[in-house]
Amino acid sequence: MTDSAPAPVAVPRILLVEDDEVIREATRMALERYGFPVETAADGLEGLEAFRARRPDILLLDVMLPLLDGVGLCRRVREESQLPILMMSARTEAIDVVSGLEAGADDYITKPFESAVLVARIRTVLRRTSRPAATPEQSAEPAPRAVRVIEDLELDTEALEVRVAGRPVPLTPTELRLLLEFTAAPGVALERQTLLERVWDYSWGADSRVVDVHVQRLRAKIGAARIETVRGFGYRLRRAG
Repeated sequence: MTDSAPAPVAVPRILLVEDDEVIREATRMALERYGFPVETAADGLEGLEAFRARRPDILLLDVMLPLLDGVGLCRRVREESQLPILMMSARTEAIDVVSGLEAGADDYITKPFESAVLVARIRTVLRRTSRPAATPEQSAEPAPRAVRVIEDLELDTEALEVRVAGRPVPLTPTELRLLLEFTAAPGVALERQTLLERVWDYSWGADSRVVDVHVQRLRAKIGAARIETVRGFGYRLRRAG
């Protein structure tokens, strides 16, 4: 009897939405050199149609797009899917970054960028949005399915289901990772840099606004008062009682 060949590893498919033809083609060719299949679109409405028709594994989109801008496109996609979204912006003003993240993007990158840096960010986003990683307490000691209960908040750490007062609450993979970190240590203040390392897999200095906006989105879904701000440091989940 011969061993069956291992199943081929699926290569993530990218949808790139960029209106600048030079940047679009240069980025497409660079990503294809790294082995990624890439579909492209030149405006927001074309990007929305391509997303619905192709169902890519990750969406890479510019903030400034004709017909439907990147923020609007991100919102429309989020209504239908939780696929990873990485936004690109040639501007670094806070309003661009925050608007994109609030619309549902998982991360952003500022243009111009080197292709190796873009690929690293894409791989990081794909890795951490595929399935929230187990927290240290989970990986150290395998156990039956555990449900973390804090007041009327319930988090099933295996099914990755969240309920508030018995009502299901849909979270993105990034929001789930955040909640796993918070519920692993209620009442413990977590530094922004610690959250960037554990949730976003960033071991280098990164923009802490990514953390702030995702915490804001998580608060909106599970209740603003549950996550307390530790001024000048980070956040903590309020203890029960």
